[in-house]
Amino acid sequence: MDFVLKEEHGFSYIDEGEGEVLLLLHGLMGALSNWDKVIEEFRGQYRVIIPILPIYDLPLLTTGVKSMAKYVHKFVKYKKLTDITLLGNSLGGHVGLIYVLSHPTLVKALVLTGSSGLYENAFGGSFPRRESYDFVKEKVEYTFYDPATATKELVDDVYQTINDRHKVIRILAMAKSAIRHNMNKDLHKIHIPVSLIWGRDDKITPPEVAIEFNQQLPDSELHWIEKCGHAPMMEQPDEFNKYLRLFLDKIKAK
Repeated sequence: MDFVLKEEHGFSYIDEGEGEVLLLLHGLMGALSNWDKVIEEFRGQYRVIIPILPIYDLPLLTTGVKSMAKYVHKFVKYKKLTDITLLGNSLGGHVGLIYVLSHPTLVKALVLTGSSGLYENAFGGSFPRRESYDFVKEKVEYTFYDPATATKELVDDVYQTINDRHKVIRILAMAKSAIRHNMNKDLHKIHIPVSLIWGRDDKITPPEVAIEFNQQLPDSELHWIEKCGHAPMMEQPDEFNKYLRLFLDKIKAK
């Protein structure tokens, strides 16, 4: 489904529905379309907002997870958002954790799926064969339990991105920043409710990452999705939305 991309005050974002705010943050190689099924499911009861993170637009020296969290805050202030439930996949989860630590009064709940912040097994420190389409296809398929989820359109997008020198330098800078900013010593400070919705077959942020998040976050719950990799909201959207709705209903009941 195509949603309207709004361009305003230097921000590009999707803003669908009305009600309490669900703020969705995409991953390093992710796109707004990764969240299509979440928007479709929840925009009838919630205001679902997804900003495009400026991963390729910041000066190289300031490209990192902290600068992304600062960008999110500028967006939140501009849109005058409060009482936010924040959802993050992969790098988006990591940015969400940093944001919650910096602005705990603005976020009432957090959902992490395949989040970085503790450990991840991504592309590694380089793209040794980025000119090879088959290599890129294999790496994108590695993201999912079912390789068929890696559509040609998805592979084409990633291939194009990592063969753009300007973009690939920033991707590597962002990946290194994520490794440097390990959240291990800070998770105990996050006291809002957190739902961890994790693919049982995630090879990038494997199950032990979810277990560690669950152990260290004081008010967290962990849900597994079987036959699912690093992006449950794409690969198993019905299961993901089921657990998300249960969590949102629980928060409302409080």
